[in-house]
Amino acid sequence: MTTDLDSRPAAPARRRWLRVHLGGAAAIALGLGLARSGRAADLPRFTLGVASGEPRPDGMVLWTRLMGENLPQRVPVRWEVAHDEAFQRPAAQGTEWAEAAWAHSVHAEPVGLEAGRPYWYRFTALGDRSPIGRTRTAPAPDAVATLNFAIASCQRLEHGHYAAWRDIVASDPDLILFLGDYLYEYGLITTRDPVRPVEGGRITTLEGYRARYAQYRADPLLQAAHAAAPWLVTWDDHEVENDYAGPVGGFPLEDFAARRAAATQAWWEHLPLPQAARPRGPEVPIYRRVDWGRLARIHLLDNRQYRSPQACPPPGRLLGAGWVGAGECSELDDPRRSLLGMNQERWLAEGWSLQRPWNLVAQQTLMAPLRQRRRDARAPAGAGAALPPSERAVWTDGWDGYAPARRRLLETAAQKQVPGLVVLGGDVHAHFIAQLQSNPEDDRSPVIGAEFCGTSISSRGQSQTRLDAARADNPHLLVAEARHRGSIHFRLDARRLQADLRAVQDLRQADSAVRSIGRYAVEAGQPGVVAA
Repeated sequence: MTTDLDSRPAAPARRRWLRVHLGGAAAIALGLGLARSGRAADLPRFTLGVASGEPRPDGMVLWTRLMGENLPQRVPVRWEVAHDEAFQRPAAQGTEWAEAAWAHSVHAEPVGLEAGRPYWYRFTALGDRSPIGRTRTAPAPDAVATLNFAIASCQRLEHGHYAAWRDIVASDPDLILFLGDYLYEYGLITTRDPVRPVEGGRITTLEGYRARYAQYRADPLLQAAHAAAPWLVTWDDHEVENDYAGPVGGFPLEDFAARRAAATQAWWEHLPLPQAARPRGPEVPIYRRVDWGRLARIHLLDNRQYRSPQACPPPGRLLGAGWVGAGECSELDDPRRSLLGMNQERWLAEGWSLQRPWNLVAQQTLMAPLRQRRRDARAPAGAGAALPPSERAVWTDGWDGYAPARRRLLETAAQKQVPGLVVLGGDVHAHFIAQLQSNPEDDRSPVIGAEFCGTSISSRGQSQTRLDAARADNPHLLVAEARHRGSIHFRLDARRLQADLRAVQDLRQADSAVRSIGRYAVEAGQPGVVAA
């Protein structure tokens, strides 16, 4: 029998931390969920909270950003790490300089900590003390480990409140994987019936991106999630511009290199990323690996900076994504095109862990095919009937628009017999669960892995009716559910991956109930997904 994901008891210290930082749902909704430690100064400086990320066996990244008026150009910020929540047993401490040139953000990197255990941390500057955050180190390389984690993406502020984040914190995760679209660059005018306002119009400048991040980071439920566990983050398009592809943007008269540089800097300034990832102009190193003891290797990918432009842009446009007929766009079959870029493809192909039972691929969007019929196509010929290219519509921004690159990735994984291949994604605002096959275009090819693509935290979903109509043409899809927002919670050990699909009841309420809408599992050594 599969163990319920919600049944794991928290250790006493972790339970106390959850009570303080979660509190009642109404208190969180009012912004009271993060209690301050010590006396606050007359000018609060840590109003965006704290965060941690990039866990290593001997340390991690600790983040904060100073806010408020009359900040000096350079401010010394003291950080502390302790074995206990009361800071009676110090573990490490130091000072970092918060500089105006980098939005007074702090990216401290303690070292020399013990592997595979929780820690608590805080910051002090200008007479103010930050909230307390809880983090942890990764297990030692040779440690037998378990991992409780959640995946999340797509948190458009004006589309709803962040009850999904409260639900993630309550699950007591060891790690949170954020898979893109941390913010949206649009102005409020693009949203019909907004749940809450977003400040400013379409953002293109460094100050605009900084202000938008500050508005998002002010949300108490998002702050609680950052303070609850270390994050591993990648990005997608909206951190810069919808559907951008590498150096190419969608507005021909715009200085897109300058806009990318501004967006990239603001992204680094506001997330728990290491100093080594500090951007240089529009470029920032994102793809990387994290090993979790002997249990799993996590491969974090970047499908934006190095991709080929989307094939066959819409009529009247030189660039951009759109729907095209599969039989009307020869570029879709060009093997020279890549979603990851050839260097990143090689990096991934050469870096699979063949000794660990699990390889988790954290990337932005649905990897499995989503075959959809053109609106003028004939009715399905019957269950299992092949969908001819002449009747298929392809969304060119996703993996379907880069099918040869996807086939290279999965065929290489099949040839190397990569153990425990599980692809994690977001972007599409729907829960998808899929069997991954060595040749994604051939339903008879062997299953070599599993995919869990999570729905959005708050961004509105696509048509469930259209997904239901597509099920007959996609027998590899076990779940295609677009009605709900939420996340996916996972429990991983050497024998099994367990997944719990979570769904928010009411996006208009910060204290909305969140429930499970399905549990699934992957058994070690047995590629593919089964209902749990």
